[in-house]
Amino acid sequence: MSRGETVSGAGAPGPAKPALNFALDGRRAWAVWLAAITVYVLAVFHRTSLGVAGLQAAERFGISSAELSTFTIVQVFVYAAMQLPVGALLDRFGSKRLLGVGLTLVTVAQLAFAFVDSFAAALACRVLLGMGDSMVFIAVLRLAALWFSPRRTPMVTQLTGLLGQLGALAAAGPLAAALDTFGWTPSYAVAASLGVVTGVILVAIVKDSPYADHHRDELRLAALARTLRQAWLVPGTRLGLWTHFTSQFAANMFTMLWGFPFLVSGQGLSAQTASILLMVMTATSMATSPVVGTLVMRYPFSRSTLVMWIVVAGMVAWAAVLLWPGRAPLWLLAVLVVTIAVGGPGSMIGFDMARTFNPPTRLGSASGIVNTGGFIATLTAVALVGVVLDRVAPAGPSTWDTDAFRAAMAIQFPVWGLGLAQIWRYRRKTRRAALESDPEAYAAMQAGQNVTFH
Repeated sequence: MSRGETVSGAGAPGPAKPALNFALDGRRAWAVWLAAITVYVLAVFHRTSLGVAGLQAAERFGISSAELSTFTIVQVFVYAAMQLPVGALLDRFGSKRLLGVGLTLVTVAQLAFAFVDSFAAALACRVLLGMGDSMVFIAVLRLAALWFSPRRTPMVTQLTGLLGQLGALAAAGPLAAALDTFGWTPSYAVAASLGVVTGVILVAIVKDSPYADHHRDELRLAALARTLRQAWLVPGTRLGLWTHFTSQFAANMFTMLWGFPFLVSGQGLSAQTASILLMVMTATSMATSPVVGTLVMRYPFSRSTLVMWIVVAGMVAWAAVLLWPGRAPLWLLAVLVVTIAVGGPGSMIGFDMARTFNPPTRLGSASGIVNTGGFIATLTAVALVGVVLDRVAPAGPSTWDTDAFRAAMAIQFPVWGLGLAQIWRYRRKTRRAALESDPEAYAAMQAGQNVTFH
């Protein structure tokens, strides 16, 4: 890393700022960001739509618990595998194009998913969904990083995650009700049609950058691999990756697939009560996002400490539920979903770390690297839960009970342990590299100022 350019008044003045066509933090910035957010909300809705339909999917396709988990495993695997190439292509082609391609793929995937009735065809739909979904989130983050000042970017990043949860809220509530009332095909077909309206908003409003001569035009396709390598070599990027890995997967696993079956089959709740808890989880994530964003802005030096406290709180909540004799009481399940929900906003801190330690020309690549973390962990956890359930309850969903889920959900703890160890490791490396790069900016960050090290 080269000498850091501060954004809070610390250190020597940075290089001359590029010319702007539109003001940072202005009305056009908010309009662009909100238009992009509509795509992200829809992507999250489609991503989590299977979470309330897992039991119906098992019956519709006649599949086992391991095969049911394969839907999410494949979707998440494709999403994670696409992050590095998507991040590099984002630096080359910009957010608007990738948002358009991603929205198209997600819409086609969900429309097809509404009509297929075989396991293989449904699996192909999840592959297509994972591809489209992979292009959306980091494209929105790049828009936020370019259209807003560094002082405001951490809060906008948290707001991005917050508003994205509206999609999960719609999946947990309206979609669950629609599936019960109208059935599989009408519910998924109508949901897919929302992509057309969202596409019109995207084309009409979104612009890649406020700058008159945006630096992405200087990139060449041959340089994409080098951009990825440069982003990976920055310790702060890997700290962001492990932050995302450790804090996000428990909430993802719960909302994307196993939370609803756990609450209904494992804890004996009604489908309506389980849906309400999933909605509470989403609402908690939305409510805590501004709090986490404010803490990150005020205490940038202690971001990794905040992440570790969030993770430990989730581990304690899960331990209490799994060690409770028999089924856990409703109040404890409510505490569980509220606690693990904070992991969503916590995972967004990883992207703020990537922003701090990478220049704008490789923000897409760095964000792509960070974004692989949580989804690799999610993939691992989803797969292991399915494997354990097949071992302890081989007869299928009808035999999933409290003891079966107690064994299956315990697999989260080794994943958390690995993530916490890596956060601790890369926090030390990141701080050492930042201190060597720019002692003055490092001291400013310790004092609570938002700085960047490029």
